[in-house]
Parts: sequence; C-alpha cells; structure tokens
Amino acid sequence: MGGHSHWSTIKRQKGASDAKRGQLFTKLSREVSVAAREGGADPAMNARLRLALEKAKEGNMPADTIKRAVERGAGSGDAANLQEITFEGYGPGGVAILVEVVTDNRNRSVSDLRTALTRGGGNLGESGSVAWQFESKGLITLDAGEADPEELALLAIDAGAIDVQVEGQIIEVHTVANELAEVRDKLTAGGFKIASAELSMLPTNMIPLDESAARQALRLLDSIEDLDDVQKVYSNADFPEAALLEYAAA
Repeated sequence: MGGHSHWSTIKRQKGASDAKRGQLFTKLSREVSVAAREGGADPAMNARLRLALEKAKEGNMPADTIKRAVERGAGSGDAANLQEITFEGYGPGGVAILVEVVTDNRNRSVSDLRTALTRGGGNLGESGSVAWQFESKGLITLDAGEADPEELALLAIDAGAIDVQVEGQIIEVHTVANELAEVRDKLTAGGFKIASAELSMLPTNMIPLDESAARQALRLLDSIEDLDDVQKVYSNADFPEAALLEYAAA
C-alpha cells in the first residue's frame, strides 16, 4: 500500500474521535449537497450522490442531517453558492499536493491554504503544476478480518479491480473511476467488509521521504485537512514506516 494511502487509513481511524466528528459532518454534508445539486436528489439516478450518502452513513451522520443536506442541494438554499475548486501545491521534499475544496468564498480558501502551506514548509502552485501526476480512480478499502487477504485480493480482481495492494489485513482496491459503484456492489455481494469506497486522485509516481521530511509532510497534510473548506487532500509522498507508526501513536 502506498505511503499516502496508509496515512489516509490511519487518519480515518484517528478521525473517529468526538473532536473530529463535527468537522467531518460538515464536510460530508457539503459533499451530499453538492452531489444533489449537480445530479439531482434521487440516488438511483445519481451515482455521485449515492456514494456521498453511503460515506455519510459510514461516518455515522444522523439521518435527519443527511436529509437536510440533500434538500439543500436539490433546492435553492445555500448549496447554490458553493464552488468546487482544486488547488495544487508542493510540500516538504518536493512532494506534490492536490487539495479539493468546496467553498462559498474562494478568496478565504486561497488565503487559508496558502498560509497552511507556507507554515508547513510548502507552497501553492499554479493550475496544472502537479495535477498531471495524479489519475482519477475508484478506491475501495477492505478489511480482510480473519480471511486470507491474498485470496480476497484475487477475488477483488475477479470483481473488476484494475489493481490491488495488500498490507497486513487491509486491502486497497483500485477501479476505473466510472466502475467504482459496480465493483463495490460486487464486493459487497461477495461478503467483503468494505471500510470505505470513494473516488480518489491516485499518484502515478511516489516520492520517498526521509523521516524528518515525512514528519513535516504529515503535519502539513493534517493542517490542510483541518481547514474548514477542504474536502480531500492527496499527495504522492511515500512515508517511511517509522514515521507512520509515530503518526499513528500521536
């Protein structure tokens, strides 16, 4: 599993705390509203909304909150003012960083992001400066539990995965972007325990970091993730195991 993906898995586990839940609900609510605005309020006809709703449920968002988010997106509420913007930049060690933002104030988002990058040893880049180093793919994370992860990986390939990476009992399944829902449904029907399923920007090449740069990059990525307008953060950082273990224990 790539260093960035391992970071994402650890971050998701740490993010289950009460302190992070309110911020998570805000981000999930925005994603649901924008998905409903762009493709309609019927998840059967809107694959993006279907994924957003499932992610909201996985995050234990209350049903009433989810319903209000859909209604805001489908109606003429504040969701109409939300913009989706992707920013690009660089972090410690020259790693590439992509930041997906949903905001009602572009200037605020740019200012907050530039400040976080500068303080964390990075800088904001021009449009197109690093995006070419990433590809849009479906990303499904599975927990093998008591099963043999290598056998489950082969089954995932049979279900339509284009790549599978195994680390311990965690299996990372990559799909063609528009086949994410189909592969996820096949895996679910096959009894797989799915930890997450989402569209992701996966790096085409990784940049290995030493432990010092890795610690700095991890702090930077966390600070970006904590910005109110930020939905997702991607990088091509390959973190050494020691730095990830330290991060997980913090």
